[in-house]
Amino acid sequence: MRRTAELGLLLAMALILSYVESLIPFSFGIPGIKLGLPNLIVLLLLYDGGRAREAFWVNGMRIVLSGFLFSNLYAILYALAGAAFSFFAMLAGRRTKWFSMVGVSVLGGVFHNVGQLLVAMAVVETLAVAYYVPFLIVAGTVTGALLGFVGMELLPYLRRIGEEGEGKR
Repeated sequence: MRRTAELGLLLAMALILSYVESLIPFSFGIPGIKLGLPNLIVLLLLYDGGRAREAFWVNGMRIVLSGFLFSNLYAILYALAGAAFSFFAMLAGRRTKWFSMVGVSVLGGVFHNVGQLLVAMAVVETLAVAYYVPFLIVAGTVTGALLGFVGMELLPYLRRIGEEGEGKR
């Protein structure tokens, strides 16, 4: 019961971060660049006891719900593709232990953009959108690093809250 409530809270936080992100006018003239704030929840779950299955489901549910609340079906398609690529890259980076939390987050940011770019190529039926690859890699690296640093700062607090909750049972 506690775990369900916790996951519901994390899903709600991810939805709030999606909404906040939709309000931030963050554009460099390149479609698809976002801060990736909701990815912070996925990152924290991956580092909080390796809760990969929960991270996967919270992120998927967040994408579908925020897609219907704040955008459209095409946005859901792009977001799901980006999230799948991002999640599996972060999971692999986390499991190999070759990367710090910042490195894992950078992998997530870059591969999220790769997934979305592949969907864009399929939708517009041209490879011409590959022109954006260098810009999207830089954007994914910068935003991923920022979120990784934020995650490193938040993780000890998340763990402390979890330990306090376990002790109250």
